[in-house]
Amino acid sequence: MTPQNDLARFTRQALIVIGLVTVLILVWALLPVLMLVFGAIVFAAMLLSLAHLLQRLVPVSDGIALAVVLVLLSTSLGLMLWLFGSQVSSELATLVETLPPAYEQFNDWVEDTTIGRLLAEQTGILRNNVGRIATSAGAIAMTLSGGVMNLLLVFIGAIYIAAQPGLYRAGMLQLVPRSVRTVFADALDASARALRLWLGGQLIAMAAVAVLTGLGLWLLGVPAAFALALIAFLFDFVPIIGPIAAAIPGILLGFTVSPRIGVATAVLYLVIQQLESNLLQPLIQQRAVELPPALLLFSLLVFGGLQGFTGLLLAAPLTVVLYVLVKRLYVREMLDTPTVIPGESSPQSTDAAPR
Repeated sequence: MTPQNDLARFTRQALIVIGLVTVLILVWALLPVLMLVFGAIVFAAMLLSLAHLLQRLVPVSDGIALAVVLVLLSTSLGLMLWLFGSQVSSELATLVETLPPAYEQFNDWVEDTTIGRLLAEQTGILRNNVGRIATSAGAIAMTLSGGVMNLLLVFIGAIYIAAQPGLYRAGMLQLVPRSVRTVFADALDASARALRLWLGGQLIAMAAVAVLTGLGLWLLGVPAAFALALIAFLFDFVPIIGPIAAAIPGILLGFTVSPRIGVATAVLYLVIQQLESNLLQPLIQQRAVELPPALLLFSLLVFGGLQGFTGLLLAAPLTVVLYVLVKRLYVREMLDTPTVIPGESSPQSTDAAPR
């Protein structure tokens, strides 16, 4: 090999490395924007899933199905606000007013028990953390108000993506070399299918948790049962961490009724989460995506640490997409190892995979 060829090879490799580093720097700099884009993709996947479900019932075009879904969602949201808006607002106000005294009452009850004295140090730590959260409530409110515009952009972007998904898919495929375009297209389709399956299963689990929580709290006589059920529904979108966070206000309000009701409320949340984890989720995961719990937990920590609340909210669906892409492009394509892709009935190797 001549010196000129060596120099050309070295120059090519150096340019590739520089290009990769540049791409990584750009991705890191644009990470907040990319998370919003992914949020729009997640919402678009939900809209498309509902549109496809409608098309199974009524043979209409894609555009008409999407328009009907948007009208139905807007109408349903407006109807729910009209029927339950005042109740939810009242219960949320009650929740905000009663949580601080509820915590103090719970703390007093715990300190009067034997186990409470043994956990006095941990209780003090919890008190300090609650105090920090309370003092930063204004900053949190500013953050949430600043996120309204981002949320609006996500919704509008999701509608555009759902209206023409083929356009954006074709654009992404043009960014990869022609030699691997078919494999990459198959991986995109697999990840989109997995995301739709995960979203459908998660929404079913969230609705079941909300109904069981609201009914159980109402039967126990816990204040603001409807608002607490709504919190359980929303927080359950974030696996592992969300259900734990949703249980805290409900348990504290249970102790405002009586210690017995407080303990019963804690048992109720525990039973509901056990039912979801051991009965509902396995049934859903048979048709959706079964993520290893440790992988899901660490993804929450990683993306939450990188992007805060937005990263925590999108960590699970982002992990689903990355998990499927790794299985399809790396495990199956590069390692030639049979592996199951969500939505497929059996493992395939690259020899059986479409190219």
